[in-house]
Amino acid sequence: DELVKMVCGARPRTGIDLLVDTGLAEHVLPEVSALRLESDEHHRHKDVYQHSLQVLEQAAGLETDAEGPVPGPDFVLRFAALMHDVGKPATRRFEPGGAVSFRHHDMVGAKLTTKRMKALRFDNDTTKAVARLVELHMRFYGYGDAGWSDSAVRRYVTDAGPLLERLHRLTRSDVTTRNQRKADRLSFAYDDLEERIAALREQESLDAVRPDLDGAAIMALLELKPGPVVGRAYKFLLNERMEHGPLPTEEAEARLLRWWAQQPESAPAVPGAEASPAVVEPSSVEESK
Repeated sequence: DELVKMVCGARPRTGIDLLVDTGLAEHVLPEVSALRLESDEHHRHKDVYQHSLQVLEQAAGLETDAEGPVPGPDFVLRFAALMHDVGKPATRRFEPGGAVSFRHHDMVGAKLTTKRMKALRFDNDTTKAVARLVELHMRFYGYGDAGWSDSAVRRYVTDAGPLLERLHRLTRSDVTTRNQRKADRLSFAYDDLEERIAALREQESLDAVRPDLDGAAIMALLELKPGPVVGRAYKFLLNERMEHGPLPTEEAEARLLRWWAQQPESAPAVPGAEASPAVVEPSSVEESK
């Protein structure tokens, strides 16, 4: 409770800094104290600890009023900002030429965040939300250089789910470089991504991406009963939806039938062998073809 009050207070950066300086963080947030020992390859002018405090401060500054999408103070956003780089100490590697890398620190950080929040008795929903933001905070990088397909944008929105507005703010807050040209480039790139998301939202229901056929339609078309095969078919159609956007029902059915014809369960039963519940009758196969 005291940690939540501190993080959601008027000066969270000062509070966390005091917690670390007094040594109390070793008992409450040892992962944050450990950041003081690391150097950040992206922000050479400061260590990862000071960078994390700045990200926390900047994230709090991007919260909205009560009518906005992220009313402040928002503990989930702020705590994710504080914890977003806690995976770096465990993933630090010295590369040839003196460079330092922190590969997969986002994934490691999400696991460490989950472990710490469980130890602090946070509820499951809050823990999952913070850990998911930590896991996704690096997803945006590379967008400005390579650009993303519509499919990549759909996956970004879908993976963030209800945390998208917080992810927007966390990603923007993660830019603390003194290089103004680099900061502007990243800001412009994220502006472009948000515009792409808005444009796709006008065309599609991005906030609730679902396959063009639901489970009942899949079972009816393939003459299946509920089971793992239906789940695989659903996953196939979801991927098609991600890659190609909304499809007419007839086209979705045709793609599903082509996929089904390649599955081992679609083959006719061998004469004399005991039929599996998932096997489709030969007549259905012919109709599918």
